[in-house]
Amino acid sequence: MLEDGLGRLAPRLAPGAVRISGLVRLSGGASQETWAFTVDGDSGAAALILRRAPGGFRQADTAAGLETEAAVIGAAGAAGVPVPPILHVLEPRDGIGRGFVTARVDGETIARKILRDEAFAPARRILARQCGEVLAAVARVPAAALPPLRTSTARAQLADVERRYRQMNAAKPVFELAFAWLADRCPDDKVAPVLVHGDFRNGNLIIGPDGIRAVLDWEVTHLGDPMEDLGWLCVNSWRFGALDKPAGGFGSREELFAGYEAAGGASVDPERVRFWEALGSLRWGISCTGMTATFRAGVDTTVERAMIARRASETEIDLMSLIAPRW
Repeated sequence: MLEDGLGRLAPRLAPGAVRISGLVRLSGGASQETWAFTVDGDSGAAALILRRAPGGFRQADTAAGLETEAAVIGAAGAAGVPVPPILHVLEPRDGIGRGFVTARVDGETIARKILRDEAFAPARRILARQCGEVLAAVARVPAAALPPLRTSTARAQLADVERRYRQMNAAKPVFELAFAWLADRCPDDKVAPVLVHGDFRNGNLIIGPDGIRAVLDWEVTHLGDPMEDLGWLCVNSWRFGALDKPAGGFGSREELFAGYEAAGGASVDPERVRFWEALGSLRWGISCTGMTATFRAGVDTTVERAMIARRASETEIDLMSLIAPRW
């Protein structure tokens, strides 16, 4: 059904295209499907990507929605953010659900390869600063170019994370300490909101030896504190073992901040970034804790689910290093 639908769509995706080939679902993506395929047109074969909502999937409250996501990607690309070009947003008449089609960008998303393979050594030397430059471009996307987006303040996010935690009836003293620490240091909600990617990290970046080629997965994009994306990138879980390189496992916070400011971003407040890094670590720790219940209830008994669940203990160590560095 999907292959037939994309085949009918082919003429609208590339000039003179009459068919598609090589349709395959890619791994990764917890809430959306990602499919790779090729269309054959007058100018040769074009490699494309379909991002689609699976059938019966209930969208999370924090998700922007695929149509909104596509509009934000378009606006970000027009403002200089490296993104995959949007070619088509699915319509009901297409008969293949909700989603959008983009051009395929060559590169790597697997953090282990990016942080360790020799082929990416040139990129690793510049990635922290590049990330700062790209995030400055994200924050500069004009509000008038954006579709309606939710505004998510630091205080609202902290309250939401605590609500989820209390519903679990978990007992984690480090998490309790983190909530108190964060409540005392919550940034002023009067900060002028800007576009926030919401999940800017290894895994959502297509990278080549020359550095960042595209920013993916704008599912939780919103308006908020410009320091939020900087803090999320520095969460220890996204360093994938490169603990001495806080910015994504490939550089320093200083390099990240310098790139952000040099590219026209707001003056970086390290303490506000530290707040967002701690909140990000806590959020991920609570998500891992929730996976424990999912595994024990038999809803998902895969080894992957169990391995992610046990990482809740790692986030406790991360939080202690952030909120009580002398412990």
